[in-house]
Amino acid sequence: MSTKYNQEVGARYHIYNSLFLNLPFRNISRTGTLLPLLQQYCESGFSEGKSAREIIQHFFDDFVQPENLSEKFDFLFGVIQYVERQVALFDSIEDSAFELVNDVQGKGTIPALLLRTSVENKIEELKARLDDFSMRLVLTAHPTQFYPGHVLGILTDLEKSIRESDLNQINLLLQQLGKTGFINQQKPTPYDEAVSLCWFLENVFYNTIPDIIASLAQGLNTSLTDWKNVDLIRIGFWPGGDRDGNPFVTSEITSRVAAKLQESVLKSYYKDARLLRRRLTFKGVEEIITGVERKIYAFVYNQKPSYNHSTELLEELSKARAILVEEHDSLSLDVLDLFILKVRIFGFHFASLDVRQDSRKHDAVWDVIIDELHKQKKSISVVDFRRQSEEEQINFLLELRINPVFLSITDALAEETIRTVLAIAAIQKSNGEKGSHRYVISNCQSALHIIEVFVLARLLIGNKDELALDIVPLFETIDDLANAQIIMNALYSIPGYRAHLERRGNKQHIMLGFSDGTKDGGYLRANWSIFRTKENLTSISRKYGVVALFFDGRGGPPARGGGNTHDFYASLGDTIENQEVQVTIQGQTISSNFGKVASCKFNLEQLLSAGIEGSVFGNSKNNMNESEKALLDELAEAGYTSYLELKHHPKFVPYLEKVTPLSFFGDTNIGSRPVKRSSSDGLKFEDLRAIPFVGSWAMMKQNIPGFYGVGSAIKKLNEEGREAELKELFQNSLFFRTLLSNSMMSLTKTYYPATTYLGEDPEFGEFWKKMYAEYELSKEKVLDISGYSRLMGSNSSRDSVKLREKIVLPLIAIQQFALMNLRTPDASTKGNELKYQKLVIRCMFGIINAARNSA
Repeated sequence: MSTKYNQEVGARYHIYNSLFLNLPFRNISRTGTLLPLLQQYCESGFSEGKSAREIIQHFFDDFVQPENLSEKFDFLFGVIQYVERQVALFDSIEDSAFELVNDVQGKGTIPALLLRTSVENKIEELKARLDDFSMRLVLTAHPTQFYPGHVLGILTDLEKSIRESDLNQINLLLQQLGKTGFINQQKPTPYDEAVSLCWFLENVFYNTIPDIIASLAQGLNTSLTDWKNVDLIRIGFWPGGDRDGNPFVTSEITSRVAAKLQESVLKSYYKDARLLRRRLTFKGVEEIITGVERKIYAFVYNQKPSYNHSTELLEELSKARAILVEEHDSLSLDVLDLFILKVRIFGFHFASLDVRQDSRKHDAVWDVIIDELHKQKKSISVVDFRRQSEEEQINFLLELRINPVFLSITDALAEETIRTVLAIAAIQKSNGEKGSHRYVISNCQSALHIIEVFVLARLLIGNKDELALDIVPLFETIDDLANAQIIMNALYSIPGYRAHLERRGNKQHIMLGFSDGTKDGGYLRANWSIFRTKENLTSISRKYGVVALFFDGRGGPPARGGGNTHDFYASLGDTIENQEVQVTIQGQTISSNFGKVASCKFNLEQLLSAGIEGSVFGNSKNNMNESEKALLDELAEAGYTSYLELKHHPKFVPYLEKVTPLSFFGDTNIGSRPVKRSSSDGLKFEDLRAIPFVGSWAMMKQNIPGFYGVGSAIKKLNEEGREAELKELFQNSLFFRTLLSNSMMSLTKTYYPATTYLGEDPEFGEFWKKMYAEYELSKEKVLDISGYSRLMGSNSSRDSVKLREKIVLPLIAIQQFALMNLRTPDASTKGNELKYQKLVIRCMFGIINAARNSA
């Protein structure tokens, strides 16, 4: 552990952790005293090859000696509660030390960018790039966040107190934390999820985004009023709009969430308006600001819209600014200018609400519409329509001139889909066009799937030929990625759609899903397929004069496209369009990377710099030559072959179902979306959602999706005499270096000793040994290619990962202990199945929270 990290985080954690022993709760002193001993038993026991069941039993025999089974369970649940709060304390300490353990003036930050620009005389290039670049962070409701809102509030206060070294307040907050439940008693609704994320909009993004733009403007000697690109950093929003596989998201929910977003931004404006009123007490200005404050108050609290559009508010603020400059020597102009900037950025929408639905749902909706038209003798039958070629079906839809609203449709899905499209228009009217202007199509497998949504929206909410909506195909599986270029070529060849793109600025949003790609094809193949797909889509889009705007569906861990995300964007050469960086931010990643002002500012700056540096300073060094790409083609194919051998193993799905905690995800009450895509009994691989899939491997400390196939792929190329080429590629290619480095993070969080007992399991022993062998091989090969002496090398995150894994080790043991008793019950299990199940579920919270990006 680095000295600095140990001083600022490690040492502080051990000091404040001791305060738990003095909290006035039953048995807490006993639990806290015995916990370090349990931790030692886990470390030594696992290293000796003992099972969790043996470790827990030996610990009880030596130290606890419970009189009955009930006392045994009470102690284990007490340990879980204690460790949960240790993890929460560690989060707060690490957050409080963020600026001390991260170089907030170093590489990837705005100060470093401005300094380099000045030294290399690239000021004009940077200004030009900032005028046309945009970054969009899309907050999703995917369930990987285990802290309820009230716990997040305590942690925010705790971080502040730790920064101030306020021991009394820290002690008080730890007591509050000890008495506060960490578990939602019922599943949140999609609206609940939206409200939860609005906290981050109001308390973090609202101030951080304008501050970053203000720093850039100051560094470039540009006034905020002259700043052109208010879309430099935008926030997208999925809770309430993402209905793919979530039956609880309805058009009503979508409308309510849009209203909540508007309410949140207006409340933020009201707070600022009150501050302005106290500062701008000058003749002619005070009257305007007072009027603004009263109008905003009436808008948000009395639900009386005082403005039709945010431009009306900006007009009033501009009048006040003119008077302030002309008559009052620009006193407090900086405060007013910053508020004006906020209104220009966030409008009345705060965040853009995306709508997402599966293409198969749109197929079904059109079947209903065509059937109804056929009954009215206005169309061919559904059967005849589906018999046509794709081109004929597209032409048929494009020629339709009907309004589905006036059809006698009684099908629930079709009615709801129509209401959803109509809701988009209503949101645009109330919140502005930015309030909701994208429709994402999951499972997009043809140009027809895109045209189905395009035509439906044009018929329902289009204004003649105008349609204020971007249709976004989502390509996820390996096959979908391979076919994406063909699909987009067919789409661009359709005159009616090309005309739509011209009216939308010749920009096509295209979403690429990392999570399902990794689940489908393994770590190497998924990441490299997406790289190749982006190149192909860039090429075909440029051929038609279209700018491809890539929207990356990334999760928290490397297995879902996470890890050091900014390095991926910095590594892209000029063969991939990079006018925008668009990425989903999910669950834990929202709170861990963007949950506090300091971390949010740092990570936004890292992404921003990664997206613009190549264009400003030249990105030719990031261009891989054809031989290097061919090498990665071979590596990815070898990794894919290895992963498929595991994925198609007859024990793969049974292992997930019987051995891992997968089946318990639905009982955690952390998200509104079902854990499976279908409601059928039994587990099918294709029905598995990426989050419980990746999360289950993470809790088993096996992390298969984040590394499997890497070792075998490198070994295969080494045997072909390509080792030197791989080592050279690691040194020369930031993309390949990032690819392997992120896999190292997965390997670092892997701990096979916790499941060594499975190596002797009669049903799954051979399967476990296969996974373990690939882990050992991958660890050996990535160290060999990188030249590092240890996983993650000198990565600053390594210290955090190691300490977090140590804190949570007792929970890993307890969860494995419970899983073993449920799968191979002994005499003590009978009649206590529910308690063992509860142990599994309760351990999930602490394990996932400790990892911060494990699902």
